[in-house]
Amino acid sequence: MTSPFQRDCADILLQKLEKGEISRRRFAQGLGLLLGTSALGLRATTASAADKDLVFVNWGGDAIDAMQEAFGKKFTEATGIQVKYDGSGPTEGAITAQAQSGNPRWDLVDCDPFVGQALGKKGYMEPIDYSIVDQSKMREGFVWDYAASSYFFSYILAYDATKYDTPPTSMADFFDVEKFPGKRSMYKWGVGMWEAALLADGVKPEDLYPLDIERANKKIADFKDNVVSFWGGGAESQSVMLNGDASMALIWSTRARLLVQDTDGEIDFTWDQGILSPGSSGVLKNNPAGPKPAMEYIASAQIPERQVVLFELLGNGPANPAADDLIPADQARFNPVAPENFKKQIPLDMSWYEENYSSALDAYLKIISA
Repeated sequence: MTSPFQRDCADILLQKLEKGEISRRRFAQGLGLLLGTSALGLRATTASAADKDLVFVNWGGDAIDAMQEAFGKKFTEATGIQVKYDGSGPTEGAITAQAQSGNPRWDLVDCDPFVGQALGKKGYMEPIDYSIVDQSKMREGFVWDYAASSYFFSYILAYDATKYDTPPTSMADFFDVEKFPGKRSMYKWGVGMWEAALLADGVKPEDLYPLDIERANKKIADFKDNVVSFWGGGAESQSVMLNGDASMALIWSTRARLLVQDTDGEIDFTWDQGILSPGSSGVLKNNPAGPKPAMEYIASAQIPERQVVLFELLGNGPANPAADDLIPADQARFNPVAPENFKKQIPLDMSWYEENYSSALDAYLKIISA
């Protein structure tokens, strides 16, 4: 079950089962429709909070072990509170279902700041307690009421360096298949792709927001025949480059780092006109363990040395600027928020996404699926 839509549907089914609104047989039938098979064992893959436990829901895969190594173990050593990482995916619909149940199983979620803000204003998220979480340990401009800045990544241009004597250096180059022949790959869920299209269409970085979605979607629609895949997950974005299916891709910087390392630089990337994206931690309203230990976990994760561990394991840039100088010089080129890399990029406008993402995504999905 990989799509956000499927996960949302499954979480709603699970909530209905636990509230007694549907039978186990109906629950299994519903999951069978989603998965193409019976999936009564799914419940065992999700975590539930117990006394002295925190459940942190992220996007699974390597992030589970990496966050446990970087943050969970140290927090448990200091407090005695166990942190259980659940990789079932904190989509907006799943968080909403948890909150609306009145009895959520989750404490913390790894969410986009604009999702945390939107849900917080609906009463589904706790305001970040900045008497516990240290606002001075966050980068200027990346502080929100319901989402605590926790790491950074970027949407950047990766390319097959063996195919081009002169490497691409802009989003205009990505969209120029005459100057830079070959197939392309783009992100399925729109974020960063609108910005790339507008930059390629001549919009200046300082004029990007508010995004002209109609103009961006037209650019993407006209270019779509050159796109071999619209990837939905990081592993997919890597494989399309490793397999040679695409000569360029707009991918997460974390995956670009792996591609450079796995190919000894035959696949490379540029920070130029990258779209910088912050990740954040949010606390569900009425979370089982209570807001205080959840806020203490967030504060614990601000320690620079712990953020460097996450960078080493996943390539996520640190939220605390004090961690930048702790990253080895030979690895700084992979840090999206290192000063030299930061200045080449454009940060996502969280306020715009909070207000417009849902409708913009609907239009984008219609274009790429047509």
